[in-house]
Formats: sequence, C-alpha cells, structure tokens
Amino acid sequence: MSGTDQYLLAVYIESQRSGVPVSSGAVADRLDKSPPSVTEMLQRLDDRGLVTYEPYEGATLTDAGRERATALHKSYVTLSWFFRSVLELETHESEAMELAGVIDPSVADRLTTVLPVEELQEEDVI
Repeated sequence: MSGTDQYLLAVYIESQRSGVPVSSGAVADRLDKSPPSVTEMLQRLDDRGLVTYEPYEGATLTDAGRERATALHKSYVTLSWFFRSVLELETHESEAMELAGVIDPSVADRLTTVLPVEELQEEDVI
C-alpha cells in the first residue's frame, strides 16, 4: 500500500474509533511510525487536499480523503476478516493495513462473496 493510502486508512479508522480530529500520535501508534514522520505525512496530505491538519490538534479527512479512505476501508475489513477467520493470523489488522491499497477492489469483493457471512465480527468493521 502506498504511504498515502496507509495514512488515509489510519486516519479513517481512528476517526471512527475516537472521533475527529485524529491526533498524529494515534496515527503513529496504529502504523508503528515515529510521531515526526506522521506529522510530516499529515502535512503533505493537507497540501494535497486529502486531510485538514492542524498542529497539536490533529487531522480530519476532507471529502476527497474520505472517499478514498472509505474504499480502502472496505478492502481492509475484508482482508482483516480473511486473515483472522480463515488464516488465523494474530497480525490480521496490520497485514490488512499493508495490503488494503494493493489489491484491486474486485478481489476484495470476490473474497466477500466466498467468506462465510456469520464469521464477520463487529471488530472487523472498524
């Protein structure tokens, strides 16, 4: 997944869990990155119009950023579900985070159709 995609997805997930704005520390923890590198990337995403970033407050997705992050989140949920339920990986979230932007959305859609629906857990949604 590109750095941009990973950061957008992290901001999206953290905003769903904790609200907005999302602190750079929360993004750093989720991605296992240093706070200064997260701040730098959030500033770049702000320059590109994907987030609104305020130092010492955090980041909020713009409409364009939310649109991309929502699409990434669908793939992330499907992959996380597959890695946890089928492959029984303890690292299902981090693996899904790495791959969500790499696979074509049609692959994630196909996975959704073959995975047992009753296996989907609320924790996979966010």
